[in-house]
Amino acid sequence: MDKQKYTLIFKIISWVLMLVSVAVVVWGFIKGYPDKVANDNGTVDPLLYWAYIMLGLAIAAVIIVGLIISLKNNPKSLLKMALLLVGAVVLIGIAYLTASGAPAVGFTGATPPTDGELKLTDTVLNLTYILGVVAILSIIVGEIVMSVRNKK
Repeated sequence: MDKQKYTLIFKIISWVLMLVSVAVVVWGFIKGYPDKVANDNGTVDPLLYWAYIMLGLAIAAVIIVGLIISLKNNPKSLLKMALLLVGAVVLIGIAYLTASGAPAVGFTGATPPTDGELKLTDTVLNLTYILGVVAILSIIVGEIVMSVRNKK
């Protein structure tokens, strides 16, 4: 009975979130999205805030459900998850420390970005570069390891 109860609760929450999402998008289309930043009529910010809320809920759900399943199936896997979390924090820290935060070249917007925004942007770019290189290296090393193992 508990499983059916939780399924019903999750189904209702999913429908409510979907209906609110559709309502925000439809409201934006009815009111009209601006073609330029200067013509902002208040439709973009609510859409972005709702997207942030949905992204936060999705990340929280994945983490919480992952923790619950890990605790239930294999409590020792929490150590692996903790090490993975520490590794992610270290990687983000390295990306932050290597971010220059230099002024944007050729920026033509109304207000220039702040130093914090520039540092954050550079951090995300550095993190993207690091993860891209790691992905490419893992593909290459994986192929080399597979070819060596198949020759034996």
